[in-house]
Amino acid sequence: MGQPFPKRVGRILIADDVRAQVEFLAGLLEQDGHTVFRARDGSEALEIASRQQPDVVLLDVMMPHQTGFEVCRALKSDPATRLIPVVLVTSLQGSSDRIRGLEAGADDFLSKPVNAHEFLARVRSLLRIKRFTDDLESAESVILSLALTIEARDTYTDGHCHRLAAYAAALGEALHLDEEEVEALRQGGVLHDLGKIGVPDSTLLKAGALTRSEFETVKQHPVVGDRLCGPLRSLKRVRPIVRHHHEHFDGSGYPDGLRGDDIPLLAQIMGIVDVFGALTTERPYKPAESVDVACRALEDELAAGWRRADLVETFVGLVRDGRMPISEQKM
Repeated sequence: MGQPFPKRVGRILIADDVRAQVEFLAGLLEQDGHTVFRARDGSEALEIASRQQPDVVLLDVMMPHQTGFEVCRALKSDPATRLIPVVLVTSLQGSSDRIRGLEAGADDFLSKPVNAHEFLARVRSLLRIKRFTDDLESAESVILSLALTIEARDTYTDGHCHRLAAYAAALGEALHLDEEEVEALRQGGVLHDLGKIGVPDSTLLKAGALTRSEFETVKQHPVVGDRLCGPLRSLKRVRPIVRHHHEHFDGSGYPDGLRGDDIPLLAQIMGIVDVFGALTTERPYKPAESVDVACRALEDELAAGWRRADLVETFVGLVRDGRMPISEQKM
């Protein structure tokens, strides 16, 4: 027999307009060692969840003003609370109600009347999942912080990563990519140059032309960044951006010399906005170019076979139509 999981205690929010039901569940949880927050309706539940960041939320489905479905949907739509497991507690038995709950983002269901042993087992299971999620979030936060620290090495590129994230997301939305792909582009904007941690300051901040040896060092930064992201499954969609944003459509890029649509689409998008961002940012060896000059440079790269036509045309169109979120740049 394997060893059982150790019991974990957590912070649990219960939302139900029936006080007796709240106190019954709260009593079970508090006896099991958990901290319990109580809400009388959906609005109060959302306010407490935002302020207290509980580990699990238990929602009665049939609350006044806002149903449990509506509160669940609001929690899952907010980046600050979307990873909190939500359990819908209901006397409804129809499959359509369960489907509605799943569509709202519910992680689990409990039927009334609640069985005490099943209830505590479900909560403990969700707490384990939440702990794993928190660990992954912490690791991802370290990587993101490292990327911004690398950016901070060069005072000329302050804000560069966030600008690229905004440009890439805007282009992704214009191309009708799905929400997960657009979010990967936002993360990729921040993480694309993560591997520059392996490039010395003497090379990264050099005012003159790089030697061949220095350029070969710089060309390894996509590989280093990819390796740093590798252990995190949450960055699976971002890794191709980090590794391949310097590839060219004609195969002349690096690090792998990919050609055409063998280059992942999100990496192609990042490659375009990276060029635009680099040209419109002042560096030790050059002034910032105007956005018009940067757009013409992208069109020249398209003519040279480095870029995919529809991506460049869409991006340039967004810039020239004023639909790209560009601030503090030379027009």
